[in-house]
Amino acid sequence: MFQPFRAYLEEELFNRFDLRSRSIPAGLESNISDRGKNQATIQSWCYQCPQLRKIRYTYIDAGETAQVFNSVIYPSHHYDIPLLGIDFLSFGKKKILVVLDFQPLFRDRAYQEKYIEPMRSIRDKYNELAQNLEMKFYDANQYFSKYLLFAKTDAETVVKRLFPAYQEYIQLYWQMLDKAESLSDPEDIQRIVKAQKDYDQYSADRDPAHGLFSSYFGAEWAEKFLYDFLFEDASPLAVASTRR
Repeated sequence: MFQPFRAYLEEELFNRFDLRSRSIPAGLESNISDRGKNQATIQSWCYQCPQLRKIRYTYIDAGETAQVFNSVIYPSHHYDIPLLGIDFLSFGKKKILVVLDFQPLFRDRAYQEKYIEPMRSIRDKYNELAQNLEMKFYDANQYFSKYLLFAKTDAETVVKRLFPAYQEYIQLYWQMLDKAESLSDPEDIQRIVKAQKDYDQYSADRDPAHGLFSSYFGAEWAEKFLYDFLFEDASPLAVASTRR
């Protein structure tokens, strides 16, 4: 269901940036589930370029049972722009959840005006994809913008409405990146480093997909995938709690 979304992102990335492969820990780049009746495959890709320090995306294909496309793009630490977050999940054609956002690193008014307000016209255009759903695992006021797309939807809407909205969000993100001013002050850069690390820790601690990974590929593999690839700057909960 979401392969056209993956293909579009990949084509955009390779056409716009001088990408280099970024290593994925051995054994985490792909896997095949031998659990249950329906075979599931997972494959991940990871790149970097001068503007974007980490570009990761993952696709789970379990046939009609599940289709998942997940991606996070981390800007270079020299830029304070939001992260680009994509999470599209389909469990059968009638249970589809989509999340798309510029995930803000900071909440101050100037930051919101500069990086979040430009999303408003796109969000308003696709208002049916901005449903007031409850966030069960996350605080909507942390690392989410007020103009995110967050909806339960159907297969027809994915094709006719989500795909063009997705294209517009991505194009806006490239424009934002083109206009971004490179930071040079070491204190400013360290502020971004910390903000992105905090994002990884927050996300890893709450990631609801961990259960899905475990069900298909086992708890040990899922744990490594979460902390060694998806959110590599996070520490596992037991370790993190001892450091606080």
